[in-house]
Amino acid sequence: MTATAKNPFSPQEIAAEGLKPEEYTEIVRRLGRHPNKAELGMFGVMWSEHCCYKNSRPLLKQFPTTGPRILVGPGENAGVVDLGDGLQLAFKIESHNHPSAVEPFQGAATGVGGILRDIFTMGARPIALLNSLRFGSLEDAKTQRLFSGVVAGISHYGNCVGVPTVGGEVYFDPAYSGNPLVNVMALGLMETPEIVKSGASGLGNPVLYVGSTTGRDGMGGASFASAELSDASIDNRPAVQVGDPFLEKSLIEACLEAFKTGAVVAAQDMGAAGITCSTSEMAAKGGVGIELDLDKIPVRETGMVPYEYLLSESQERMLFVAHKGREQELIDIFHRWGLQAVVAGTVIAEPIVRILFQGGVAAEIPADALAENTPLYHRELLAEAPEYAQKAWQWTADSLPNCTAAGIEIGGSWQSWNDILLTLLDTPTIASKSWVYRQYDHQVQNNTVILPGGADAAVVRLRPLEGIQNSKFKIQNSISGVAATVDCNPRYVYLDPYEGAKAVVAEAARNLSCVGAEPLAVTDNLNFGSPEKPIGYWQLAEACRGLSEGCLELATPVTGGNVSLYNETLDGQGNPQPIYPTPVVGMVGLIPDLSKICGQGWQGVGDVIYLLGLPIAKSYPNLKSKIELGASEYLATIHGIVAGKPPRVDFDLERRVQKVCREGIRAGWVRSAHDSAEGGVAVALAESCLSGNLGAVINLEISANQSQRFDELLFGEGGGRILVSVASAQQEIWESYLQEHLGTEWHQLGTVTDAKAGMAIFTADNQTLIKVSIEDMSDRYSHAIARRLAIHTTTPQS
Repeated sequence: MTATAKNPFSPQEIAAEGLKPEEYTEIVRRLGRHPNKAELGMFGVMWSEHCCYKNSRPLLKQFPTTGPRILVGPGENAGVVDLGDGLQLAFKIESHNHPSAVEPFQGAATGVGGILRDIFTMGARPIALLNSLRFGSLEDAKTQRLFSGVVAGISHYGNCVGVPTVGGEVYFDPAYSGNPLVNVMALGLMETPEIVKSGASGLGNPVLYVGSTTGRDGMGGASFASAELSDASIDNRPAVQVGDPFLEKSLIEACLEAFKTGAVVAAQDMGAAGITCSTSEMAAKGGVGIELDLDKIPVRETGMVPYEYLLSESQERMLFVAHKGREQELIDIFHRWGLQAVVAGTVIAEPIVRILFQGGVAAEIPADALAENTPLYHRELLAEAPEYAQKAWQWTADSLPNCTAAGIEIGGSWQSWNDILLTLLDTPTIASKSWVYRQYDHQVQNNTVILPGGADAAVVRLRPLEGIQNSKFKIQNSISGVAATVDCNPRYVYLDPYEGAKAVVAEAARNLSCVGAEPLAVTDNLNFGSPEKPIGYWQLAEACRGLSEGCLELATPVTGGNVSLYNETLDGQGNPQPIYPTPVVGMVGLIPDLSKICGQGWQGVGDVIYLLGLPIAKSYPNLKSKIELGASEYLATIHGIVAGKPPRVDFDLERRVQKVCREGIRAGWVRSAHDSAEGGVAVALAESCLSGNLGAVINLEISANQSQRFDELLFGEGGGRILVSVASAQQEIWESYLQEHLGTEWHQLGTVTDAKAGMAIFTADNQTLIKVSIEDMSDRYSHAIARRLAIHTTTPQS
């Protein structure tokens, strides 16, 4: 068939594969002919945003990707960093948003399975999982169904495969009502002598298909992930994969055993786009070709055609290139683990992907055209911020009702600051996520040092792995650990993508510093609406600029990640409703000595409480940033206003505050540390009280009659602030250290008290702003999620 022959596909058929008319024209030009159905499907998945990043790749080039600890950066299945003493950590984050919107349990479960395969494909044993989740209002029955299903799916897969889920974040906002976000991050410790790469090499080397069988589940999942959700697509269950965590556990063990033989040249997970992706990417990265015979592929359904083989995203499958003559050695390993393993193809010199089926050629495409030389769109950036942002930026706190030391009147109803605090603690975004993490096995493998909810970041022991074959490995009795966190305040990014994205990086690093970890590197998950719309592209471009600057400022290079665009839901009139722009940052940090860490809860009565970073009052000189009510949780939850500008990041202050916190922990002075984030200092104080089951007496040293707003003092956000507590015996040496390294940018707030005293916050002239019991705070904070779920479900709550 030549390029001048009649087009065999209608515009609707081309669009159904996720391709634009001009992209189809380019396909014909490259092939010199019209594609067949299988080839059209291959281009459809590989030219989707999910696989080729055609809208985002030009923006991603600005990210810093190198550093003294970076061993593998973007382009492989996962990034790898050097932890010293021969220890190497692989880590990555990916999304499974649209599948989770359609089938929350399987969508989330297979998201976990997919990210684990990215880790052990590198030769690393998975040691921990984290997740970043976004849902609509928890008052809504549909949201409750999605939320419960996603949590159950994550729990099922992670628990069964035996990898602990050690941390994460959960946000609730109407912006995610039709399009939840499910981002999963995994960490693994390298167990093989060399890092396993994905580029094929060695002409004549056999190509092995290993793992599970191939079926029709997950058809076109990559294209599905790169399109808006509609009433029709929400029922697109064939695009959702079905996972088997017990089979994946066997696959982990078989792969790591196989890699240690030295018989594997290259390996690639069959994730998005399945056989199409793995063959084309391995061939393109190696500058060679792959010939694959579909008749050799183990299947679990009859009558499958090449289009179905090539686009299936059946789970728990891998593609290997083996050294010629050693294929049977590998096959025997997989059979011993009860898995499929067959020689299905060969590495060839011609740089093409040639697919055979029933004695003929089912598809033949240049590998580069599928995996490397894909379309790129350089879109024009808006000359100025869009109208919604400019209007939001005009908001000031002066428009809020006047307030006093006693409280504030809102909509004709008087609310004390006690009332406001309890309402914020009851907000699902702020409230305890114990209902979530109690369903996860967060202690399997016995390396989880701090349990979920006890600290600002997860901490995992770096235990030497049995049978490790790395000659560089020096540690016999490891005392070191790795910390990890996932962070994003999407409201900040919505109101100002550039400043908001910088704040995401800063908060992630701050959370690691709060447990005593040195921030090392980043993996990111960019969840956005359509880049084809001016506002959507402006949000994406500005957020990437902010992430890049933040990572440069804090010396945390980006090792890879995932881009999930077109997160929009079509309403009844066909109008797309985008999510808030949500660039989730997963960051890892190194803890040299696990005996020198701390959590967020107070440790002892009489300990002295300090606020590091931006001081309480505005009257301090030479401050580059300030505390803001704009974009705050207080403004959104209490006043129902999403407006203002998010706090601007002062990176010089961030670096100094975080270093002081880390050094204080390592010196043994700091006994607890907690980032002041959503809800401001009042919520952070309450969380430290609840986590430590101790009270606090706080004096803000602000008089009741001065001009500064009390809601801004209590609930304003920003300023790179960390709450710490120090034993009274260490007070003098600690304050001397603070004076030397932070100057005036710290504040002694008060002391830790017995739980019976609760939490009390006073002004300088001894007027009470807040006085609340631990019991009242705990009731709101601990049961907020379960209380809402009980409205629409009879599922037993933890």
